[in-house]
Amino acid sequence: MKELIESSINKLEKWVEDHNYKGYDPADGLTSYLRPLTFGNLFLDRLLQQLVWRSPINLRPLLGVKPLDSNIGRGYMAWGYLTRYKTTGNQSYKDKALACLDWLKGNKAPGFKNYSWGKMFDFASRGGRQGKYEPITVWTSLIGFAFLEAYEITGDKQHLEIAVSICNWILEIPRNQTSSGLCLNYVPSGKGDCTIHNQSMLGAAMLARTFKHTGNSEFLKVAREAIKYTCTRQQTDGSWFYGEDPKYHWIDNFHTGYNLDALKCYMESTNDKTYANNLKQGFDFYKNNFFEPTGRPKYYHNRAYPIDSQCISQSIETLTNFSEYDPASLELALKVAGWAINNMQDKTGYFYYAQYPMFTLKAPLIHWAQATTYKGLALLLSKM
Repeated sequence: MKELIESSINKLEKWVEDHNYKGYDPADGLTSYLRPLTFGNLFLDRLLQQLVWRSPINLRPLLGVKPLDSNIGRGYMAWGYLTRYKTTGNQSYKDKALACLDWLKGNKAPGFKNYSWGKMFDFASRGGRQGKYEPITVWTSLIGFAFLEAYEITGDKQHLEIAVSICNWILEIPRNQTSSGLCLNYVPSGKGDCTIHNQSMLGAAMLARTFKHTGNSEFLKVAREAIKYTCTRQQTDGSWFYGEDPKYHWIDNFHTGYNLDALKCYMESTNDKTYANNLKQGFDFYKNNFFEPTGRPKYYHNRAYPIDSQCISQSIETLTNFSEYDPASLELALKVAGWAINNMQDKTGYFYYAQYPMFTLKAPLIHWAQATTYKGLALLLSKM
């Protein structure tokens, strides 16, 4: 199994580097030359975006959608390289990780003093619009973890300084303050919905992990309140809705994984065990509801399709992260990885985006299927 995973990650690494870290993204449809035909209408923008996103045939080359750089893709690759460096001691992994971080430093969101990052294209959703480069809490926090990882490995304080800058950006974004904690917003503009859990939890984890190195009490205070918001809204079976607004009442795999990893990070960074039972209940629900006997991960807790590459990569990461709490979770992570390699990896090295009952979406995406899976497999190898 170890040889299978090493062969897979080496082929994936080569594919990403051969393509200079560029690829498609699920939601890149608004970069098409057809965009002017939507006339700025949100519904038509969403229609065009979804047409490109869900088509069983990759329409992007036909519609003028080109492979792009990806901020979050570079962040995940840096994180994966650093994990490979810790495992193997190979200096080239460290060098490639630092090159990715340097690229990120040079490509921060314009118009903001502190470091933050967003998508490389306009995005339209039921929650409204996000402009090109507009920073988002999820990606900024995940990229921040890569800088903290670099600091913890190298001791270079410039990486910690960037992490502190990221945390200062997080402190400035709008928040939904309630009597039982606060929820951090998705974007700094105040648009969107301040009831969605995963971005708030990831922001809290970033604050907490940076607090561990700085002792900044404001970081800890906000992190604690954000954790409180989500944990006090956990369902009795251990699950979380994607968000508290009724329109967000679904339970899916990878956002649950984000919540669990963030809560674990918060607890380990602060030694606050207040929500230890929430962590256990949440992980038990995750392990028992999102996986088939073959290791194939389900998208929702109550149905499988689409079999999504983000569910694959996040499942590998979360199950591996929890292996010290539950040794059986490492075996399950291996099952997920084995199923994905055998069923979702192209012979050229990249992983397919998604599988449906009658077809597979094989468009080569950069962050959603490649960088996230690279990081997950790197973490899994480090535990073997």
